[in-house]
Amino acid sequence: ALWPAAAVQVHTSKEVDAVNGTNLRLKCTFSSSSPISQQLSVTWNFQPEDLSSHEPVFYYLKEPYKLSAGRFKERVTWDGNIERNDVSIVIWNLQPTDNGTFTCQVKNPPDVDGTIGEVRLRVVQKVHFSEIHFLAVAIGSACVLMIIVVTVVIICRHHRKKAQEKRIEVADTEL
Repeated sequence: ALWPAAAVQVHTSKEVDAVNGTNLRLKCTFSSSSPISQQLSVTWNFQPEDLSSHEPVFYYLKEPYKLSAGRFKERVTWDGNIERNDVSIVIWNLQPTDNGTFTCQVKNPPDVDGTIGEVRLRVVQKVHFSEIHFLAVAIGSACVLMIIVVTVVIICRHHRKKAQEKRIEVADTEL
């Protein structure tokens, strides 16, 4: 028996936190066992936290299509690059009502089956002291430490050079 060919594999983050009122790039990439087709399509949908019905967010077939209605009308733009297997979008002016799960589905005929990427979005009022802050403090501290070490090394070399010049001067005057 023949095994079916590998299908489209879609990759997204599992969860994303973003600040209310900001813009967010929802990254979605894919791999396919077939070359990129002219009929490749991308469908982004949204399921609110209350699990009410799915809502369309974005559609791509040969070109990006904007929504004519719904909560994401005029708030979503294409930020992908099909040649690089990137089908990402940007959501503008995030709102608490955007909390929920976004799905990214790619069909690349003849590969029309495969995984669907899911990313859970949580819109927060402000950024908590998180990994980003910790990382910023760690990087800042490392930079300050490096500057101190370099300064100490330069000062030590300068003093050593001065001492050596003084010894040479003393040796010359004794001769």
